[in-house]
Amino acid sequence: MTQYAVLIYGDESAYADMSQEAWAAMMDAHNAFSHAVVEQGGTVLGGEGLAPSATATSVRGGAVTDGPFVETKESLGGFYLIEADDLDHAVRIAALCPAPSGGVEVRPVMDTSGDGAGS
Repeated sequence: MTQYAVLIYGDESAYADMSQEAWAAMMDAHNAFSHAVVEQGGTVLGGEGLAPSATATSVRGGAVTDGPFVETKESLGGFYLIEADDLDHAVRIAALCPAPSGGVEVRPVMDTSGDGAGS
């Protein structure tokens, strides 16, 4: 199986005034996603939600600045690291991932084992 990052993007303002009930429902949806990955024959290796982009610190060329490097409507809000048979399998799994104010991106994890494959 190959490892893939499922990157969750969304509009952070959608979460600013979220009720406790709505937050709990979103967490339930992510728990259901984790179970669905297994049901689809994949594996969740890890994942986390990220603090708002306003808390980010960027380092570019040795210069440190507050906040994200690029301002966009959608920002990276969290990720899962999964194992799937191939990209098509990973995409089918990622399509189940809750991202109510945006979407997800699937990227293969680079193989840095030193075998020269590079991907």
